[in-house]
Amino acid sequence: MKKLSFVAVLLLFTGIMFAQKAVITFEKKTHDFGQINESDGKATYEFVFKNTGNGPLVVSRVQASCGCTTPTWTRQPIEPGKSGSITVSYNPAGRPGVFTKTINVSSNATEEQVTLLIKGDVIPVNSSPSNPYPVAMGDLKLKTKVVQMNNVDKGKSQNRVIEVKNEGRSSIKPVIENLPGHLSAKVEPETLAAGQQGTITFTFNSNKCALWGPVVDDVFVVINNKRVFSADYQLKVFANVIEDFSKLTLDQRRKAPILETNTRNIDMGTVKQGAKKAARFRFSNKGTNALEIRRVVNNNKELVIRPAKLTVGSGKTAELVAELNSKTLPVGDYKKTITVQTNDPDNSFIVLVLNWKVQK
Repeated sequence: MKKLSFVAVLLLFTGIMFAQKAVITFEKKTHDFGQINESDGKATYEFVFKNTGNGPLVVSRVQASCGCTTPTWTRQPIEPGKSGSITVSYNPAGRPGVFTKTINVSSNATEEQVTLLIKGDVIPVNSSPSNPYPVAMGDLKLKTKVVQMNNVDKGKSQNRVIEVKNEGRSSIKPVIENLPGHLSAKVEPETLAAGQQGTITFTFNSNKCALWGPVVDDVFVVINNKRVFSADYQLKVFANVIEDFSKLTLDQRRKAPILETNTRNIDMGTVKQGAKKAARFRFSNKGTNALEIRRVVNNNKELVIRPAKLTVGSGKTAELVAELNSKTLPVGDYKKTITVQTNDPDNSFIVLVLNWKVQK
């Protein structure tokens, strides 16, 4: 009888232990910064959450959708009834216009993945109430030369509008040229009378874009059929093509690829000026579905990254090789970064760091 009572108590205790689960509850999941000045520097907001469950809460990862957004968070276990926070900073430098960014939060809570959102509108440095159109292209004045599409979910399109004005004494007809297949532009009205305001609407179609990750397109404004292909008449369109992992089902998330790396920071040591050297990053897939290295963004002329894309099966490992050619580098210390975009929901993009020192 005593033995049965002991077993019953043990089973009850075990059931209680297994029943304990953390629940993460945010005060709000979206924050609108409204209008922020590019010149004011980083904009910051603190998302506060509470553990409303009956077990300790551990936030294991917080991943922003781009490098312009930097999150920090409470890393120690949060007991039931206690609160923690995730502080998100957005850097508006060089990013005028409307923005929307997502932050994916992974934890041991019943809702394993939570998506936070920040948005706002960056006022360009030179824009002011007395000078709302600081960019001049002849008689055509524009509010900005930079079009920020921000994140564009693969399979979707996104629009952005630039306000313009004809400050000349006669009508003008602006046309946008050098458009790639995934980008279109519409000027309304097609002809601007003297003193008239108008808009240029850009549409980015991710279905027609072969690239994942950051995409930069240079387009030109042609006025009255006069083509001046110079920086003065150039607009830059920025987009970041991503996958919306927030729509995955729980089963899809459980079967998702899981990226593990041997390291994300390699010290290549001392390199003799003019010599070559290689560093190897190993990617392992601990998940069920195949891991795709969709794109490697490398803006360093002295580095060659191979291969540009990879597919890593479940339980498999593959290498990404960074080849350094120091021929054109002066003596000194170097620190360079490479961005890798994947289909791992918790590591949709990662930053790899390479350090080295060039000596004669």
